[in-house]
Amino acid sequence: MTIGTAPPPDVTVPVAAPPEPRRRPAVPPPGLVLSWLLVLLVVAWAVFPGLFTAHGPYAGDPALSFAPPSWEHPFGADQLGRDLFSRAVHGAGTTLTATLVAVLVAFGAGTVIGLAAGYAGGALDTTVMRVVDVLLSIPSLLLAMVIVSVLGYSTYNVALAVGIASIASFARVMRAETIRVTHTDYVEAAHGLGVSRWGVVAGHVLPNALGPVLALAALEFGTAVIAVASLGFLGYGAPPPEPEWGLLVAEGRDFVALYPWISLLPGTVLALVVIATHRISTSLRPNR
Repeated sequence: MTIGTAPPPDVTVPVAAPPEPRRRPAVPPPGLVLSWLLVLLVVAWAVFPGLFTAHGPYAGDPALSFAPPSWEHPFGADQLGRDLFSRAVHGAGTTLTATLVAVLVAFGAGTVIGLAAGYAGGALDTTVMRVVDVLLSIPSLLLAMVIVSVLGYSTYNVALAVGIASIASFARVMRAETIRVTHTDYVEAAHGLGVSRWGVVAGHVLPNALGPVLALAALEFGTAVIAVASLGFLGYGAPPPEPEWGLLVAEGRDFVALYPWISLLPGTVLALVVIATHRISTSLRPNR
């Protein structure tokens, strides 16, 4: 360095920050999209059956007896010449209505019972959980058969029986969530601020404990579809000639070796609906 000259200034060259990667929009899995589309289609069958088929579910043509699937009759015809696709479409209303009633009965009663047992604790909790343990030890379909045998054979008695048989599952999940939420800081703070017990339950415990119960309701919807159809298959549900899915499968069991589409195609619809509802319930399960 020469004497009398100032040192060169410290020049910092700015470095451009690397561009942020572009975030792709979240795309739902194809399986989930197909599941929603299938469920919406079946709901549309139940609400607007006339938009999907021009044939009646009860009218038969002897000339069409055991007709195979075709463009005009996608599911073929049964032994009485009735269009099976029309019967499956109109049967969606019967089966889904019974399933919805069953889930609402189980969800409503199980939520109230589990909430009361989990929040009150003590003797009430012990008594309720022992009853729940007993009910869970009995196969739900067997319990539903016993209940519907007492109530009488009909579609809505089947729905009520399936709902009663599922109450224990909802009560157990709701009790566990209620106990978890009750011991959180914000619930204890609400008690400390003088909020009434009913206010704490309605404003803090119930809304924060319902998530897993709602996911269980979606899961139980598929299980209830199987239960309602199974009881219909066994003859506990709607009597012939009602187009109920379980009854449709039962009507073709004597001809399955020669005319498999009579049972196979309605049974496929039933299986796809159950798989779709289980896929949807998995996506609704809360992440912990």
